[in-house]
Amino acid sequence: MQFEGIYTPIVTPYHENFSLNEAVLAQTVEHLIAAGVHGIIVAGSTGEYYAQSEEERVAMMSLCAKLINGRVPMIVGTGAIRTEDSVRYAEAAKAARADGLLVATPPYAYPTGREIALHALAIDRAANLPIMLYNYPGRMSVNMDEETLDRLGRSPNFCAIKESSGDINRLHMLARDYPHIALSCGMDDQALEFFAWGARSWVCAGSNFAPEAHIALYQACAVEGDFIKGRAIMSAMLPLMRVLEQGGKFVQCIKYGLTLRGIDAGPPRKPLQPLNKDDKRELVEVIRTMNTTVEKITGAGA
Repeated sequence: MQFEGIYTPIVTPYHENFSLNEAVLAQTVEHLIAAGVHGIIVAGSTGEYYAQSEEERVAMMSLCAKLINGRVPMIVGTGAIRTEDSVRYAEAAKAARADGLLVATPPYAYPTGREIALHALAIDRAANLPIMLYNYPGRMSVNMDEETLDRLGRSPNFCAIKESSGDINRLHMLARDYPHIALSCGMDDQALEFFAWGARSWVCAGSNFAPEAHIALYQACAVEGDFIKGRAIMSAMLPLMRVLEQGGKFVQCIKYGLTLRGIDAGPPRKPLQPLNKDDKRELVEVIRTMNTTVEKITGAGA
């Protein structure tokens, strides 16, 4: 599988009582596909998988598969502390006809490189699907190091890595030493650098509510190779990225941004709390300014 383009880790819309809002989920899927995203990720951290029961996660896979209906690839996250749980999620994803898996380091357990590899290989054996690895030491406390990557090179299913370390030296290392594992941008404020180093995809939560701007940057850099245009778009997007990453209100901002598009994604599940009025006002202004600027650069509405 070739991971190409914008992959959106879809939110999980909730009613005020925190039950799944299936109607808004369907609306979100249609919004993303109509906007032109290239794939949808179910059970990413933006989808609040960590706050869901196993039954809810499995049901979400099946429901999203029906809603997407093969129009774009569906990638399913297998995140869990225990390998046994991740294997069950992988098997459920395969049963739901997922096109691929997102495999992260088990959080909190603090595994070694060898242990991360054995975890990922167990998932691979269970599902035999294309896999995008997910390296995010800021949440998981450890990196997928060279030992991990070398061991995983034995299976062709490990075909991409979403790199979210923020360490530019890791980006260089992956591009130079592991060209068989496709780079996917997982650090929004480094998207331009990822594309410059050959990344062909970007997993970006902000594309839930601003798919046009994210697609515009991908189009300029990865498709057209126009990095002058890409720098202008990136410059317009950076204030939004700063807002999303400050103060631990990432999921809340993504959900409210989608609500501003007329798709009420509802509250985040606890322990997270909705944005306050000041946060909402700041996000509205940043999005408005970004869209206006990107529209001027591309000549298309954002």
